[in-house]
Amino acid sequence: MKLHKDAKNELIKSLPLFVDCTPAEVAEVAALATEIDLSAGRRLATENADGQEFVVIIEGSATVTVGDEVVNTMRSGDFFGEIALLTGEPRTASVVATTPVHALVIEGHAFRRLLEDAPDIRTKVQRAHDERTAT
Repeated sequence: MKLHKDAKNELIKSLPLFVDCTPAEVAEVAALATEIDLSAGRRLATENADGQEFVVIIEGSATVTVGDEVVNTMRSGDFFGEIALLTGEPRTASVVATTPVHALVIEGHAFRRLLEDAPDIRTKVQRAHDERTAT
């Protein structure tokens, strides 16, 4: 299932990181996102590794682990990868697909360049990130 442009924009707009962005800013973010399909069992992120992308799950599910402990299950609309891209620190958890996953991916270099080139978007993303990690 490939998202049409409006659906991709709506999905991006629904994410807490981008909820305060204008329609033009959302379109700018969505233009960077590529849809991919991943098989069950595929490792999407590795704890303590460098973060190379921001991922939004469109369909499917994935398990999040810290060490050997399962800490979350991600489903449609959930996302990960922003912490490593915003802070430059290693991934805080591992993520493995438990079903086939259809996802949006923004490569790290494109995500960082967007935040450098669009300070208004960076401010909104940073504020949303700070609110998410404050608890």
